[in-house]
Amino acid sequence: MDFSAYRFAAGKGRQGGTGAVGNSKVLRWSSYLRNRTESIHSRKDTMKRSLGDILLADTEIVEEESDVELSDAEPVEEAVDSSFCAECQDQPAVVECQNCDENFCDVCGKFLHRTGKRKAHEFRPLKAEETANGHSLVAEPKKATEASASKETQLEDDEDDVNLPGVHSVGSSSTFGDWLTSRAKHIPLRLTHEERKYLRLLEAALSVSEYTDKVDILAMYSSRAKRVVAQLKDMCATLAGLVVASDMKAGQELFQDKDYEENSEFFQTIFELGRRYKIQNPDKMRNTYGKMMYMVQDSMNPEVEETLGFNLYKPIETVHSFLADRDALDLLKEDIIVHATREVVPEGKKRTQIQTEIKQKERAIEILSKKHASPKISREDIRQCLYALGDNHAYLRANRDPCDKMRALLQQYFSPEKPDSEFHLSIQAGRGGARLSHSHQKQYYYVNQSLSLWSSIMHEMYMLWSLSDSDLLSSRTRYRLTDTGQGLNRVQACPGLSRAMHSILSKAQQKAGTWIGSSVIHLGDHNVPNALLFIDKYLQVPRILNPITIAVEELERIARDPFIHGYIEESFGGVETLKKTILSDFFKHGFDGSGADNFFDAGSCIDGRLTSAWNWCNTISKKPYYRILLMAGFAGFDGDGF
Repeated sequence: MDFSAYRFAAGKGRQGGTGAVGNSKVLRWSSYLRNRTESIHSRKDTMKRSLGDILLADTEIVEEESDVELSDAEPVEEAVDSSFCAECQDQPAVVECQNCDENFCDVCGKFLHRTGKRKAHEFRPLKAEETANGHSLVAEPKKATEASASKETQLEDDEDDVNLPGVHSVGSSSTFGDWLTSRAKHIPLRLTHEERKYLRLLEAALSVSEYTDKVDILAMYSSRAKRVVAQLKDMCATLAGLVVASDMKAGQELFQDKDYEENSEFFQTIFELGRRYKIQNPDKMRNTYGKMMYMVQDSMNPEVEETLGFNLYKPIETVHSFLADRDALDLLKEDIIVHATREVVPEGKKRTQIQTEIKQKERAIEILSKKHASPKISREDIRQCLYALGDNHAYLRANRDPCDKMRALLQQYFSPEKPDSEFHLSIQAGRGGARLSHSHQKQYYYVNQSLSLWSSIMHEMYMLWSLSDSDLLSSRTRYRLTDTGQGLNRVQACPGLSRAMHSILSKAQQKAGTWIGSSVIHLGDHNVPNALLFIDKYLQVPRILNPITIAVEELERIARDPFIHGYIEESFGGVETLKKTILSDFFKHGFDGSGADNFFDAGSCIDGRLTSAWNWCNTISKKPYYRILLMAGFAGFDGDGF
């Protein structure tokens, strides 16, 4: 629209040059601006933009989007089969709501009529059968008091907001709730902003400490217990100084006219923060976590504890324990917790779909925090719990999914029954560094079972880490400082962790049918001295598999460049051939029993499989396809380059 014409006409009207014509155009322009302003204010009042909308939405989408419309396109009315649920449209209808005049499945009928006025709607069963839980869907008379009814009515509108397109109750919600309740016992609670301040102080103190250099040595000039007490006091003094330096007032309240024993709760809490943070972020504290765990372990020694006056141990705060202390475990049984804890994965989705999922998650979190808030637990505490449960799903995708992707590549490019003469998987002891002799079929199943076992271990890593923490800091089992061939290490039994690993292995063997290789699990010996090194060893699984799967997936993209495509064609015979070359080399020599210090420790034991993969990673720079991996974005197996 050309606004200059209006300005010109308005000017002439004020000067009396065109009289009625100028005044007419001025009136039309004023009317247009007034209507436009009212329209803009009206849209602003109705729009509720979230952080996800601001970050992800295009300008055009944000301008046209409202809180009611979640996509650019208008919904298309389609004929719905009355035999299916009117809400989800993919489950058979079992009841008819006589007030809504619609048919619903078991789950949707309960979910949409569980609160407010719709709770009194009458249902007519379409089939003479009970629901899955044995109760009829016909609504029962209200027995709640007026106060509870008022509360339900107040929450009704908020809960209706979560019924956005694509948000339905999950049929196995009770099963999911039981699974989540069990898993929440091992999921650490997210750190708050205030707790992260103390975490930074702990990391700073640990980074300058020389604890293990002065304690884990074979010294004859002093008692080990005295050295431990002296180093722990130095650590506490360093922490106290950092607290005072960062916050003078808080430092005075904590340490003025007080000794270490009187502040034992503070030191226990700050070390618990470090242990909890490490479980949530395995890639953090890689140089200080072991030092911290050995400090807590030594403080549990009765002789040290008696001299020091306290120990540094405090149970890790989990989502389950946090909610149980505040009588809020019912939160884990809510249907919409599925949406409040889901991870929004952008791959293969349109922008509008991503926005919709973000909006659903934010709305579900707000509804649950509002519904379960009480004098014992605040809304922010509930949000922290939901975010921690969501971290669990993100952890599984980052650590377990690489195992599943690698298994999919194995099944896609190789067949156990029809070996390729050029890309077979057979290995023979003594050739190419291999210490096992397997035919193509046997090696295929050996690799497949190993990846399946790793996937199961990654799935239960939170539980294994919790058991590892308990075994390492147990007062019932003592460690002994022993030269294992790789320096002095603390060798300690791991009864809880061992039982859990044998249980996981047993399930993997039952699933596989015929197990190939040894079933020995090394724990508490010279191969895996203690639970800390066990956790550290299996944390390498995603660091090994992720770079390989990403590089293989990126080959198609980089091959679009004509020069790279020509290089691949000339050197390897094509992209598909290059993929098979990389994968066959990994599946053969990453699982060939190599990597141990001697022939007695090498082989097909549970830990030896990972040792072989470790050894293969160490020789990656000598591979003929190494340059292509670098072009595909490969930066090393440790995340820090070379």
